[in-house]
Amino acid sequence: SVDVAFLQPGTPIPAEAALVVLPGSKATMADLSELRRAGWDVDLLAHVRRGGAVLGICGGCQMLGRRISDPDGIEGPPGEIEGLGLIEMDTVLTGEKLLRAVSGASWTGAPVEGYEMHVGRSSGAACGTPMLRFADGHVDGAVARNGAITGCYLHGLFSNDAFRADFLSRM
Repeated sequence: SVDVAFLQPGTPIPAEAALVVLPGSKATMADLSELRRAGWDVDLLAHVRRGGAVLGICGGCQMLGRRISDPDGIEGPPGEIEGLGLIEMDTVLTGEKLLRAVSGASWTGAPVEGYEMHVGRSSGAACGTPMLRFADGHVDGAVARNGAITGCYLHGLFSNDAFRADFLSRM
């Protein structure tokens, strides 16, 4: 009972969309610039004003924050870019790549499992309300605006049936 649409550049985000997912990226700052060139930043803010939900995964999560910095030129020329400002969080891209399998639970208690693979470290007030808590004790991501804006680094998030059902039931 879920319709999934992969939007091409130049296609507006449909007004009736319940959820917009910003996926991972290997070039987060460049992809955020492209998202803006396509006008999706404006569409995304309108979506949020209408009460729509947003989920950012990995690079998509980083885009949801206030700022992304790449001081060492990990993904391209050194620099920084303003994020979408939907989560009170800043990200610094680092040379240390994190790659690990994890399992745990979402902020609602639904089980999750997958893997983290990223070169950014995110911090800020929103990280005080993490989206995920893993079995080894570490936390990941952020939940904002009463659960309507969420983000995490976990790839494979929707492969767990119980999490997927729980998450989509909230739409």
